[in-house]
Amino acid sequence: MKKISLCATLLIAAPAVAQLDLPRGGWRQGNAETPFTQAVYYPASTPGIEANVPESAQIRGRIQSRAKVATLIVNGNAMPVRLYEGGAFARPYSFGQGSNGVEVRADGQRLRAQFHQRQGGQAQARLRVILSWDTDGTDLDLHVITPGGQHAWYGGRVIRGGAIDIDVTTGFGPEIFASSAPEKGLYQIFINYFGGGDYGRQGEEEASAKRLTTARLTIVTEEGSAGEKRQEFTVPMRFAGELIQVCQFVHP
Repeated sequence: MKKISLCATLLIAAPAVAQLDLPRGGWRQGNAETPFTQAVYYPASTPGIEANVPESAQIRGRIQSRAKVATLIVNGNAMPVRLYEGGAFARPYSFGQGSNGVEVRADGQRLRAQFHQRQGGQAQARLRVILSWDTDGTDLDLHVITPGGQHAWYGGRVIRGGAIDIDVTTGFGPEIFASSAPEKGLYQIFINYFGGGDYGRQGEEEASAKRLTTARLTIVTEEGSAGEKRQEFTVPMRFAGELIQVCQFVHP
């Protein structure tokens, strides 16, 4: 069972005009207070922005769409971002030093920003693992096993040198593991289909179809540097309770 918290996610009011409020283009200083994690709100946990998250770690705005999610692309890493009333979206993101690009796409529209960030004492994500999926109301979980045997998962999101930012239980994701000081050696990455979907109130055929969800896993090392490397995996997850080892890799 996942632990219950009484906190509430802060959402953004949504004027009608489509725009990317943050990040802004240009040059800026990094912020040493930028978090790798955000608060988790069970039984419904969705990415959102807390009052104490610095503007340098925020992606927010609005885009005109009838869809529940838009596609967010950060430095080439594609992931979903949930849309609220009026097309409002908001999530924290720990940007790295150097050139950064953000794009939001929905219904043929695109919002873009390009900026250059100085470090400013901010920890840099030298290893990033991003899990997202394509269904609403479902709960997939990212599990990262480090060379030293540490296990980052929803029950222990923060480990030595890294953390999973949030345990998304409401569908789509993303869940992001980031490490500023990744250990050298063998990493193992698992995805667990924890559950989701109100199967008891649906017909058998509809329930079976809803159980199938497709996960997308992206692994990025040395992001933003000349040595950046990226791997992407597409994984069908067929039923609640399924646990799949997606890959293993040696860092560096």
